[in-house]
Amino acid sequence: MLFTNRSYKKEFLDAENIPQQDLFRNLFELDIINNLLGGHSVTIKGLKKLFLKKEVSYTIVDIGSGGGDTLKAIAKWGRSKGYSFKLIGVDLKKDCIEYATKACKAYPEISFVLDDYRNLTYKNMEIDIINTSLFCHHLNNDEIAILFSWAAKNAKVGFVLNDLHRHWLAYHSISFLTALFSKSYLVKNDAKLSVIRGFGKAELAKLLPDNIKYSLNWVWAFRWLLVITK
Repeated sequence: MLFTNRSYKKEFLDAENIPQQDLFRNLFELDIINNLLGGHSVTIKGLKKLFLKKEVSYTIVDIGSGGGDTLKAIAKWGRSKGYSFKLIGVDLKKDCIEYATKACKAYPEISFVLDDYRNLTYKNMEIDIINTSLFCHHLNNDEIAILFSWAAKNAKVGFVLNDLHRHWLAYHSISFLTALFSKSYLVKNDAKLSVIRGFGKAELAKLLPDNIKYSLNWVWAFRWLLVITK
């Protein structure tokens, strides 16, 4: 029963007023996990599906940008391939913005906004690509459906989602991995909880707006890669 339906138990990371040093340790370890398990490569695979052109400059908005590790991965890839990116991270936690700004200081193409993503449209921001990485499992289904509709409407080129497959092997594997190396109570609690807050393929597809072009595929390591194209 644990893996039959999504859990809506809140992760520790979703709490208000997390001590800054604890949050920073959490963000540091999440970057390590994403690099170890190839999580950032999933996002890059999604961007490749948008068939970007090197002669065009793209504004990419990462919603729920956390410690900025996804944006760094995109920036590194963009530089290596000769793409021109303006990268903007959006997060509701001030401490996340502070951590990410320092972590990304070597990448002037990256900046951050402390706000709700829905307010970006009121800032008259032109958005080419909207990205979310390990963000949507923090939301309930209604919130995800709203995000999908907003992204489909406001991304001029496309939308990329990289999020978790709810699976028993992923649950037990991440439990073992974090027990071995993690020094963060946030990571130890949330890593396995995030898996059971993850998705089945049909669950994600059901939340998409009607009449859009998209692909939804399973990729390693127990991730769903959703790409909406125009």
